[in-house]
Amino acid sequence: MQRAQYTERGPVPQASITAVEFTLPPLGPGQVLIKVLAAPINPSDVLTLTGVYGMLPPLPAVGGNEGVGMVAELGPDVASPAVGQTVLLPVGAGTWSTHMVADAAKLMPLPNGVDPQQLAMMTVNPPTAHLMLKEFVDLQAGDWVIQNAANSGVGEYLIQLAKIRGLKTVNIVRRESAVAAVKAMGGDVVLVDGDSLPKQVAAATQGAKIRLAIDAVGGKSTDNLANCLTEGGVLVNYGMMSGESCVVSPSSFVFRDVTLRGFWLALWFRKATPPQQMAVFGELAKLIASGKLTARVQATYDISQIKEAVAAAAAGERDGKILMVPKN
Repeated sequence: MQRAQYTERGPVPQASITAVEFTLPPLGPGQVLIKVLAAPINPSDVLTLTGVYGMLPPLPAVGGNEGVGMVAELGPDVASPAVGQTVLLPVGAGTWSTHMVADAAKLMPLPNGVDPQQLAMMTVNPPTAHLMLKEFVDLQAGDWVIQNAANSGVGEYLIQLAKIRGLKTVNIVRRESAVAAVKAMGGDVVLVDGDSLPKQVAAATQGAKIRLAIDAVGGKSTDNLANCLTEGGVLVNYGMMSGESCVVSPSSFVFRDVTLRGFWLALWFRKATPPQQMAVFGELAKLIASGKLTARVQATYDISQIKEAVAAAAAGERDGKILMVPKN
């Protein structure tokens, strides 16, 4: 058994983490042994390793906040889930591992026979996209939504979820080379960010009144989105890929009553009831199982390759998600 563990944090994320061998104790009452099938590396994981994320686990810690596994063994007094059942791994449980122990009562069964790599990415990015589309503005079929970082994991899920709801998307990327992939994912309009963005968006949407903007970049890009919103529009920020704070001109606030909000999935988890969480995950699991919701995977790595995997995930230009897929 191996897991990816770190005892310190620093500016080079891959330097802090290493693969170590470990042995699990016998299962206790109510526990099951899980063989990890796949676990992604998200931007939040990289930020956690550098020490700048909003929530940091105590050290030493095992990396990984989401993934899927297969029940390999049942502890005393456990009847379900059955051995061989695919399950969603507990959020924040340290999922970059070959095996882990979990309480059976806290596991969510997932459909067997579905690509585990797609299911592994279900806990963070899809609900982030789903909730930002749902919680801030009452959008109706035919409405437009604009987002930047459209080639990110959240961005691609948002495009697909919007299309399922009959919404249209304006998708902003930071480089021309990313345009084709976003169009292939189903983006209605795809543009490269810049000072002329509001004029380009107005022309591409025939002057549509856009009431919701989703920002993952920060800096001047936030202001570019704000300038595309109609009066009373809402701009939701969930990241700062630029490394800069959000910038919004006072004219957006004063003359067009634009509202800037923030979204952090971890905070939603704290407030949502277990039935609310299960409802969201149940809906997303069905969409993934049916093939209506997918994400691109750039590469997969074994736990023993954790340093290479984290370095790849932290790279500036990627063409899909990096996943940990244990070989054993």
